[in-house]
Amino acid sequence: MTELAIGIDGGGSSCRAAIMDGTGRVLGRGTAGPSNILSDLDNSLLNIVASARNAVADAGLPNETLSSAVAVVGVAGANVGDYAERVERALPFAKRRVVTDASTALQGALGDSDGVIGAFGTGSVYNARRDGKLCGIGGWGFVIGDQASGARLGRDLLEAALLAHDGIRKPSALSREVMAEYGDDPECVVEFAHASQPRDFARYAPLVFDFAAKGDPIGTAIVETAVRSIGESLDALLWPACPAICLLGGLANAYRPLLAERHQSLLKEPKGDVLQGAIELAVQFLREQGKDAA
Repeated sequence: MTELAIGIDGGGSSCRAAIMDGTGRVLGRGTAGPSNILSDLDNSLLNIVASARNAVADAGLPNETLSSAVAVVGVAGANVGDYAERVERALPFAKRRVVTDASTALQGALGDSDGVIGAFGTGSVYNARRDGKLCGIGGWGFVIGDQASGARLGRDLLEAALLAHDGIRKPSALSREVMAEYGDDPECVVEFAHASQPRDFARYAPLVFDFAAKGDPIGTAIVETAVRSIGESLDALLWPACPAICLLGGLANAYRPLLAERHQSLLKEPKGDVLQGAIELAVQFLREQGKDAA
């Protein structure tokens, strides 16, 4: 019976992995490239395995450890179609379980407690645990969802820049800076948009927040739209006795002070991040395998 577990946070910008023993003690950690399974499944699989392999190497264990360990992988898109099953079939671990990044985010932030989480990185997703029951929303990808995510902020910025270029909306310092990057050629913006991955759009998120803080009207409008969508999503999951809201991800700190008072009053610091959630779920999975074998 295997006695090692691997937890993997498959993010849109990078993959992070940790390998643990049966007590949950982390033996090694590893990173690799992005793992957006909806937009690039093949490379996502390569990066998921590479992050695990790097964690094994960091632990000083042989590469063959992968085939004897159990693993839990949290990725955006695991709730769409048969993607979770396809990823599970392709992975080289002894036992594997693919869950949504909302599940790993919730576990990392709240442990086994009740509450609501919102995670904002390249993508965005929400989850809640109420009386032990899970309810997740969002995580549909930035083309038609992932509101308030880094990728969506970047997409909205390029859309606004083109509208300003066409004279449909008033330009701003932010839209001019973006268009200047593309030589004031809208066709170059369109070519970028069609050839790019979510992480490429997400690199504009800091720029949006920087200009919004300076009062730029386009940056301000994009951030206000994002904050409004966060409020709507949190309201869809909250209940009167909800004990906590946790925000996670690279954009969490930017959004915290912008939330409505009814949400800020429930904010709690997360116990851990998304990788920590994957670690805890992987150790639980390992123990389940031990009970089944007994």
